[in-house]
Amino acid sequence: MTANLLDGRALSQKMKGDLAQEVQGFLAQHGYAPTLAVLLLGEDPASQSYVKAINKACSDAGIGCNQIVLPATTTEGQLKAQLRQFNEDPRTSGVIVQMPLPKPLTQNMVTDVLSPDKDVDGICPANAGLLALGQEGFVPNTPNGGLALLKGYGIDLVGKRAVVVGRSNIVGKPLALLLLQEHCTVTICHTRTRDLPAVTREADILAAAIGRAGAVTGDMIKPGAVVLDFGINPGEKGFVGDVDFEAAKEIASWITPVPGGTGPMTNVMLMRNTLRAARKAASR
Repeated sequence: MTANLLDGRALSQKMKGDLAQEVQGFLAQHGYAPTLAVLLLGEDPASQSYVKAINKACSDAGIGCNQIVLPATTTEGQLKAQLRQFNEDPRTSGVIVQMPLPKPLTQNMVTDVLSPDKDVDGICPANAGLLALGQEGFVPNTPNGGLALLKGYGIDLVGKRAVVVGRSNIVGKPLALLLLQEHCTVTICHTRTRDLPAVTREADILAAAIGRAGAVTGDMIKPGAVVLDFGINPGEKGFVGDVDFEAAKEIASWITPVPGGTGPMTNVMLMRNTLRAARKAASR
């Protein structure tokens, strides 16, 4: 058996087309387009590359993109002043701050100031709390994109055993909460989990988000499981995931490729959150 591919590129293209139509409808109704403010500090090449991808995604969707670049020497006061400016600008629908920040700046300095109503990356405590309570807020885009991928391919989640390998605040924890809301029985694993392969082999839905190439091997996967790979690690021939793809594809029923799986879904969800934020602001 060779697994079917959960093709994030194909699904994201369809979603982008639908989103662009919704954005045009918003523009026609309100006379302005939703706008995303993107704040980049320093000159990290990976961050610059991601910001370029965001800019293109905005352009494709018809969403405005206000890109602000500050030097790596930016102080806490200057960072917070810029965020307050975004908060007060009625035409800034959403804000994303590219991580990681140059030291000694921290994510907490961002979330202390950024308005939860413009937190389209779902990093503020208020939005994390809403997710934990099962209430509507902004969900981190990477795990939300992974869930959209499962739903887009008609994967049945109700009553399934889901195992999430990784407990980060940006992927592992929010993904576990999203799967719980879909009526999965969820286990979160991490570096201190005892006998990790025994736990992962029980998973109907197995998600890997630990940032270590090939950490999930074929013998850790239950035959017929659905495998979501959020990893993106440099390899000899390009980027590879956290899952040993070649071994896993012979065991799983569905699997995400790397690249081309969960990655393309992330920016689509960011665009959707930006449109949601614009609608929320316009309804006040």
